[in-house]
Amino acid sequence: MSKIKVLIIEDNKILRLGLASLLKQKPDISVVGAVQDGDTALKRATRSKPDIVLLDFSLQNQNSLDVLKSLKNDIPKIKVIGMGLVPTQSDILSFVQGGADGFILKTASVEDLIRTIRSTSEGKTILPPPMAASLFFQVAENVIMKGEIKISEAVRMTKREKEIIALIVEGGSNKDIANELNIATYTVKSHVHNILEKLALSSRLQISNYAQNISDT
Repeated sequence: MSKIKVLIIEDNKILRLGLASLLKQKPDISVVGAVQDGDTALKRATRSKPDIVLLDFSLQNQNSLDVLKSLKNDIPKIKVIGMGLVPTQSDILSFVQGGADGFILKTASVEDLIRTIRSTSEGKTILPPPMAASLFFQVAENVIMKGEIKISEAVRMTKREKEIIALIVEGGSNKDIANELNIATYTVKSHVHNILEKLALSSRLQISNYAQNISDT
């Protein structure tokens, strides 16, 4: 039986070595490297041709999304699983758009991690249960990841909602937005509520992150 070759990219040394040690105990998994940065990982991946890369979502000295895109560009067949502690849905979305094949929360159990690695190696796309259960991420999984439509087209916003999103990105409060658009504050609150529901988000900060991710794609 051929083993699943796994490369770990994690800048926390304790977690990096701990993950490597745990995975090495599994008879169907082979750890081909455990490194702390994307540059080293790219060189290691080119040599060892891993099946799966576990990529820390929040590398301190590098943009993890850039590392993801570089891996996918240099080794198209490689499968990348993002690892995050408290990612927002828009955080995970940016990884999905960047080509990630899965995402595991760092609060998940070892069993969930192993299951995610095995399922991803079989070609399945794995998202954390709270995310995968939402309507928004069902859209992401079933439509966006197939390349049929861009996320900006998958969620329809009214002209007013787009205006409010832009003002939220600029840091405007509900009162500021109401004054700018010459509408009542409660009307702004209603629009913000609708925007959060459409995007399956829970805060104004997440709206801002979502808008910035979209503008970068």
